Amino acid sequence: MSVSCTDDDRATSILASLDPDNDGHVSASYSDGVLKFSMEAENAGRLRQTADDLLACLKVADEVSGLL
Repeated sequence: MSVSCTDDDRATSILASLDPDNDGHVSASYSDGVLKFSMEAENAGRLRQTADDLLACLKVADEVSGLL
């Protein structure tokens, strides 16, 4: 999954805020204005839960990073 984010400081803030939740299930990186996420899970149900959690946390992180 990838998300456009052309503000380097905002992208760094988002990645830092998501890092504790990503341990072992999601890897994330940022380059050329794009946040990239790679997810892994034991089965399709867990992958869906991981994706749902990531999207919810990403939404909050994006909203909060705009306030800082």
